[in-house]
Amino acid sequence: MPTPTEIRLLRAERALEVAFDDGTRFHLPAEYLRVESPSAEVQGHGPGQKVIIAGRRHVGILSVEPVGHYAVRITFDDLHDSGIYTWDHLHRLGVEQPRLWAEYEAALAVRGLSRDPPRRG
Repeated sequence: MPTPTEIRLLRAERALEVAFDDGTRFHLPAEYLRVESPSAEVQGHGPGQKVIIAGRRHVGILSVEPVGHYAVRITFDDLHDSGIYTWDHLHRLGVEQPRLWAEYEAALAVRGLSRDPPRRG
């Protein structure tokens, strides 16, 4: 399992940059991390229960905190903080980003949802 050698929060870009000891480096937008959170709120409690989270285009990251020597907890500015991002999960999100992002956008379209937050008023 690849282990991060660097994790950098890029607040202005609303992204996390993660470099791994296998030489890979990923730029992971906050929106992508939020909608692919490993939390039960997003993933459900079993196969086929994943929830499609809409309206997070502008979500930011408030903090990234270590969890032991195997993961980080990310707190987003929508106050979601229940996902524990293991090194394996972060690496998989980087490797599979093109496919996972395309699937997310397709799932939004099928449901008539948007990446943009709902308008107030």
